[in-house]
Amino acid sequence: MMSDLKSQVRVLEAVRPDQIPFDELFQANEPVILRGLVADWELVKVGRESPDNAMQLLQNHSTDNPVGVYVAPPESKARFFYNDDCTGFNYQSKHSPLSEIFAQIRDSKNNPDRSYYYMNSLTLDNCFPGLREHNDLSFDHQAFANNTPLSKVWVGTESIAAAHYDVPSNLACCVLGARRFTLFPPEQIHNLYPGPLEPTPGGQVISMVDLKDPDFERFPRVRQALDAAVVVDLEPGDAVYYPSMWWHQVEALSPFNIMINFWWLTAPAYMGNPLDIVMHAIMGIRDRPEAEKNAWREVFEYYVFGASETPREHLPRAIQGALADLDNDGVRRIRALVKNKLNR
Repeated sequence: MMSDLKSQVRVLEAVRPDQIPFDELFQANEPVILRGLVADWELVKVGRESPDNAMQLLQNHSTDNPVGVYVAPPESKARFFYNDDCTGFNYQSKHSPLSEIFAQIRDSKNNPDRSYYYMNSLTLDNCFPGLREHNDLSFDHQAFANNTPLSKVWVGTESIAAAHYDVPSNLACCVLGARRFTLFPPEQIHNLYPGPLEPTPGGQVISMVDLKDPDFERFPRVRQALDAAVVVDLEPGDAVYYPSMWWHQVEALSPFNIMINFWWLTAPAYMGNPLDIVMHAIMGIRDRPEAEKNAWREVFEYYVFGASETPREHLPRAIQGALADLDNDGVRRIRALVKNKLNR
């Protein structure tokens, strides 16, 4: 099914790592491919020589600390997902020295019944100090004045990370191996059949649909999601930008793969995680009578989703309280107030 989808995403050619057109990316508010953006990175060049050389370069920059790795059995077909009754996962999570993990990957690459290895979300500077010197991007833009991007490394064999969304915006760079992103705009949450809020693989809610072989009887609305999907195929040196809250399934397609991505928040960190508010609303609103829920929908529209000036424009500044412009101190006061109310 997935092979029938065609990429409709815009492509930018010949963009240099120090001249990324962030204004253009932000204005698009949709995925954009930056073809060859990191083609001159040291790790990309070494990876072209051989995967073993790329492993060695990572090993040269690694600390002695064990790293987290997911190991999925052959029957998983590289899809890191839930177990059959969704009480846990279909993979094991452990910590091992990087050299041992690489040795296991090398030893198993010609085994048709091999396990799959996925080291995800390793912090670049902590796990591979010094690697960034020859493998970096420039974020010289006012948008990053107070939101410094965090760089992560994703390493392993073939893998499928089920469709999910992230709060940060993302610039993902394919370093070694072919990689496919299947992206959905945020409104497709209604058609992607999200799984439980917990437990979740990697801490993010994921779609329960196997997008490579969707069960349309069980998940009929996913047809609409697939109609809205954008497919991005990357080769080493390519990158893709996609905004906050876009759902994405990520497939690493080669026997050994490396991706480095850069995440950043567009809102101040003190605002916290919006999903916490969703869970609080589930607790306090979801199961109320329909008429009450409709009334609360209007309250949210007025205070949260509408213009921020409207609820306070008729109030003196001294009594605006939580309705005033937010800063770190204001958020702390609101958090203390909410915490006090929750503990009653």
